[in-house]
Amino acid sequence: MNEQLKEVVLKELEQFHCSILLDELKEKVRKLKAYGVKDAEIMAALNEKELFPQLIVTKDCKVVLADEKQVEVEMEPLVKAVYLLFLKHPEGIVFKNLPDYRQELTKIYSEIRPWGLTDRAIQSIEDVTNPLLNSINEKCARIRKIFVTLLGSNLSESYYIKGERGEAKKIFLPRDLVVWEKEEV
Repeated sequence: MNEQLKEVVLKELEQFHCSILLDELKEKVRKLKAYGVKDAEIMAALNEKELFPQLIVTKDCKVVLADEKQVEVEMEPLVKAVYLLFLKHPEGIVFKNLPDYRQELTKIYSEIRPWGLTDRAIQSIEDVTNPLLNSINEKCARIRKIFVTLLGSNLSESYYIKGERGEAKKIFLPRDLVVWEKEEV
């Protein structure tokens, strides 16, 4: 058997074994879910350093996924400000307590929008921190859509804001995968 043919056979055999391993992994994950283990716990148990791209917040407040290539996570300024607020609070934030974070969100938003805050921008911040309005849910839905588009539905769950109704919403990504290139905004 020539060397080239050996390589092809070995590659196919490797792909076959990988396929079997992936099927076994999927079955084990299904069993874990049946026992009530949450997706975030399963994802955290899988060596996240190998599977999850690092999240970098650059000096100019860009959000970048760093794996083989660097991909900027493009968001509107207020959506990005909301994302950075939750990223700064690994313990999470209960939506009914959002008014307590209005000043911090305003500071983050002003870092992202260095040309200043208009009356409309200030009103948008007030709306997003008003738990009686739906603005925060809309921003979280946009963030979710962005990460699902970039990473797929399973992997993205650790990157967007989520949580049970009435409880703290948070980003489940382990913070050792988050790099702030400057002092946190």
